[in-house]
Amino acid sequence: MALTQAQQAELTEAQAARHETRRATVPALEAMLFTPIPVLDHGFVRVVDYMGDDGAVVQAARVSYGRGTKAANEDRGLIRYLMRHRHSTPFEMCEIKYHVKLPIFVARQWIRHRTANVNEYSARYSVMDREFYIPAPEQLAAQSSSNRQGRGDVLQGAEAEEVLRLLREDAARNYDHYAWMLNEDEAGNVQDESRSGLARELARMNLTLNAYTQWYWKTDLHNLLHFLSLRADAHAQYEIRVYAEAMLDTVRAWVPHCYEAFADYRMGAVTLSAQMLAIVKRMLAGEAVTQATSGLSKREWRELMETLGRAA
Repeated sequence: MALTQAQQAELTEAQAARHETRRATVPALEAMLFTPIPVLDHGFVRVVDYMGDDGAVVQAARVSYGRGTKAANEDRGLIRYLMRHRHSTPFEMCEIKYHVKLPIFVARQWIRHRTANVNEYSARYSVMDREFYIPAPEQLAAQSSSNRQGRGDVLQGAEAEEVLRLLREDAARNYDHYAWMLNEDEAGNVQDESRSGLARELARMNLTLNAYTQWYWKTDLHNLLHFLSLRADAHAQYEIRVYAEAMLDTVRAWVPHCYEAFADYRMGAVTLSAQMLAIVKRMLAGEAVTQATSGLSKREWRELMETLGRAA
């Protein structure tokens, strides 16, 4: 991951700045502020700003004046109760803002979460950077035969080499055509005085989806945890999952009690339907339940058995 000189100068200035405040701050997250966490080959996630901490969640739940009216272990217990029983409003009292650099196809998947404030780099106003996501060889996989949204076996040998070649060449060729149509370099300087050049808002349509974009993404803790529960899951697409995993590290530093409860009651937990729960009770009572006698579909039965660590 390479930062431009302008980005590095901005980063250095932001890290050097100090501001007096009466609001709650979190030393562990303060230490991470502005510092890019590398993701993929050219991407990153960095925390730009935040509001609140574990105490803000507790304060909102109790609607107390000031802070810290209870012992820390009681605060932890309350946060775990709130998470366990899905009382989400107190978690909305905390907010965080990220600066993210990511491939366009990941951004289009990410934007499906409509619970954040987003401002993206404008290719109508600025020239896009010549940077593209090229997967590592171990991420090149065939379509899964059992999951329409997933990957199967990793490609090998000549086929994998050809795929990588095509990805690199197509991205580079399309960017060259984009630059030619613009008739300007990344700084906006005209390349050929004899041509007018195509408008930026039109030329951008020729870029490949693995080109990188950037945005500022601000959300509250409740919606952030919902995003992470889906995108940090093992079933999520790798390219968005690695961003979610980087963001999990910032949550762990920011609100450790909330993170602990989230890991226990969301990431590390499962949900059983009423039918599934009834089957588990029958099993605990000693009944030999089968798929045929369970009332579940074959897929539901397989999922239940996987959850229980049993052969389907």
